[in-house]
Amino acid sequence: MMIMTAKVSRGKLALIALLLAAAVLVPVFLLKSAKKESPAAAESAQQSAPAEIRTNEDRIAFLLGFGWEVKPDPVQSQEVRIPAEPSDVFDRYNQLQLSQGYDLSKYAGRDVQRYVYEITNYPGDSDSHCATLLVCDGAVIGGDVSSQAQGGVMHGLQMPSSSRD
Repeated sequence: MMIMTAKVSRGKLALIALLLAAAVLVPVFLLKSAKKESPAAAESAQQSAPAEIRTNEDRIAFLLGFGWEVKPDPVQSQEVRIPAEPSDVFDRYNQLQLSQGYDLSKYAGRDVQRYVYEITNYPGDSDSHCATLLVCDGAVIGGDVSSQAQGGVMHGLQMPSSSRD
């Protein structure tokens, strides 16, 4: 009988968890007909955000720039690594980021902070929704809003209209 063991660092486990979450949420996002965000609207909200995102208050103010009201403390905060070698899942998630004016491929192989906030004012939907921000060197480099319900959707940071399906 042969027994094999493997030692996996916390960073690798966090990256695996992030990729698994993206593997579940990104296909759901792609299958649902999500409303396209206007790059001009996203840019407008980014311009009204604080110049540097260093504190919890800065992150909350950034989300408020998109109209999101969130609980005051993040439900999750962790360091994640942007994959050095992109995968299909990463490419699909980065397409969402590109649609909002972000490009995660610029940060390949780098560690970034991931903050997840529970949204309290998602329009026309009683399911729980969270906003995720990816922050590097005091700047938001990506983000999304996702439903926590099974089969839920993911979209960019721009608030959808209340007549969402």
